Amino acid sequence: MKYHVPVLLNESVEGLNINPEGIYVDATFGGGGHSAAILNKLNKGHLFSFDQDADAKANAFDSENFTFVYHNFAYVKNFMQYFEVDGVDGILADLGVSSHHFDDAQRGFSFRFDAPLDMRMDRSVKKSAANVVNEYDEQELTKVFKNYGEIANARRLAQEIISRRSGSPITTTNDLKKIGQKFCNPQTESKYLSQIFQALRIEVNNEMQALKDFLQGGLEVLKPGGRFVVITYHSLEDRLVKNFFKTGNVDGDMEQDFFGNVKTPFTPISKKVIVPSDEEIKENNRARSAKLRIVEKNG
Repeated sequence: MKYHVPVLLNESVEGLNINPEGIYVDATFGGGGHSAAILNKLNKGHLFSFDQDADAKANAFDSENFTFVYHNFAYVKNFMQYFEVDGVDGILADLGVSSHHFDDAQRGFSFRFDAPLDMRMDRSVKKSAANVVNEYDEQELTKVFKNYGEIANARRLAQEIISRRSGSPITTTNDLKKIGQKFCNPQTESKYLSQIFQALRIEVNNEMQALKDFLQGGLEVLKPGGRFVVITYHSLEDRLVKNFFKTGNVDGDMEQDFFGNVKTPFTPISKKVIVPSDEEIKENNRARSAKLRIVEKNG
């Protein structure tokens, strides 16, 4: 079984407009699909690839043009300073969770399997999804499900979780699945459970703050004329990326010059968001919600 099938592979790598002697960052190494395609276009250039997951580290390449950074991409600026890199020519990030994580039952990312309620990308950290559902109070749980899962009945779900855990801890994906099934009908069950699991995964891995830090750090290390390429999969992260690429900040607050023109550090390369072809979605169903945005840093 493949670790992960890279989404929008050709479109994203072509979007980097690679200079064979340039320096590039793949912020989400995973199975190495995007990184391999970038490396294939380099001559004297260099690629730094980030991933905080030990399973991804096992996929790292042995190449003088490649450096694997076993860390969260939120620290891209720190590590470029550490490696004494003055600036990079392009950054690519595929924000999707690897197929490997969904298909590895023991990681607890999917409700398709009965497994420990884990969801940690970096298994060295202490907080798991089980900690969240068993230790957060009603207000905290409601906030997680509402903000990160966009769940309409978030408070009722939180109340039910607290009621259930008072009898015995909620420790497995099936425990949580059974609770979620009370609040949806069979037609919407898969979507509803996906929202629950997404919300917990984002909370456990602090994904929104990491993305904000990554975008800001990426802007600072990117050279003028360098490309920033990001693939998103859900509205929360896509909104952040869209706002950042448009205005230079994640809140989308527009700053205007004297003439009323929006001041932004980027120029869009693609006027419209790029989505997978019907053929790609047919071959890889997990690509169906992907959105690709490409910008170039202004001089």
